[in-house]
Amino acid sequence: MRSLFVIGDSISIQYGPYLKQMIAGRFHYDRKRGEEQALIDLNNPVGANGGDSGMVLQYLREEQSKGIKYDILLINCGLHDIKTDPATGDKQVELAKYRDNLSQIAGIAQEMARSFIWIRTTDALEEIHNSRCPGIHRFHEDVVSYNAAADEIMSSSAVPSIDLYQFTQVFGEAAYCDHVHFNEEVRQQQAAYIAGYLSHY
Repeated sequence: MRSLFVIGDSISIQYGPYLKQMIAGRFHYDRKRGEEQALIDLNNPVGANGGDSGMVLQYLREEQSKGIKYDILLINCGLHDIKTDPATGDKQVELAKYRDNLSQIAGIAQEMARSFIWIRTTDALEEIHNSRCPGIHRFHEDVVSYNAAADEIMSSSAVPSIDLYQFTQVFGEAAYCDHVHFNEEVRQQQAAYIAGYLSHY
């Protein structure tokens, strides 16, 4: 049985159990380890939470140095990259650096995996997010810009993408259980959407 390995932020941690169940019998599901540690605070990228693009790139480099190989590799990063300091407006990872990191991620991932698939970043509704997280802001326009940069890089590298951004947008504000995470029903729908895409592999 082929294996599916996931590297992503807290959104992927939450839809992960449903995805694992839905692809059972077709793929062995695995992900970056440390879910218990990550679940203590989903806003803190530790353990299974892949964090920003720099953290994902570092993780891939470390795994590559060990000779790790994957059948199908799913990667997402972006929500941590667009974290914005309310006082200065500085991003955790500026767009130019995000582009550079993703170019390197694409190159390494294609060397390590038989199939590498990118997952587009889900939205941040700033009216909800920034009223609940005064210390860290996120903006819709940054999600759009960073997704566009990722689209360009993945397209130029012939990397297929799963458009979780557009898929999840149709659920509207009711989809959210807090500032950026989704309710159980939407998590199941996200997993079903990804599982449906994987049926072609």
